[in-house]
Amino acid sequence: MDQGLADIHLLLLDVDGVLTDGSITYSDSGEQIKTFNSRDGLGLRLLMDSGIAVGIITGRVSKALGYRCKNLGITLLFDGVKDKSVALEKIILETGIPAEHIAFVGDDLPDLPVMTKVGFSFCVSDAPEEVKQHSQRITGSKGGQGAVREVCESILKAKGLWAQIMDQYLT
Repeated sequence: MDQGLADIHLLLLDVDGVLTDGSITYSDSGEQIKTFNSRDGLGLRLLMDSGIAVGIITGRVSKALGYRCKNLGITLLFDGVKDKSVALEKIILETGIPAEHIAFVGDDLPDLPVMTKVGFSFCVSDAPEEVKQHSQRITGSKGGQGAVREVCESILKAKGLWAQIMDQYLT
């Protein structure tokens, strides 16, 4: 078990390359289309139902992300962010959760300022080597293909909550 995961109270996520596979598709009208993994969504709901907050820090703005966050009940959304470390500081002030109790999942260079400041940093398996070097754990899955679910499960297991969650589905 990774030291520190049991102390996580907030999971922050990048979007493109983490919650999605990193592809950005535009319709003929110029609207962005994103594909999200349903297993990642369940993992996030299990985490939130267990009392661990979830938030988003992303450089892009898209209606699709807004809809996904609304569907999942994620209200801590910082999109269109140029400097993710500034967003992290705002989140710390807004939530009162110190950096050492925050985990972050990233996939590329703009995520490094947050990854190096939080209590636990993850990156997806298809992240560049420079990002992997600054991650405490690399997921087995690629972004948009279950990596976030892995992160959620690892936090829940570290907190000793996974068996109780499984019991809900088996009884």
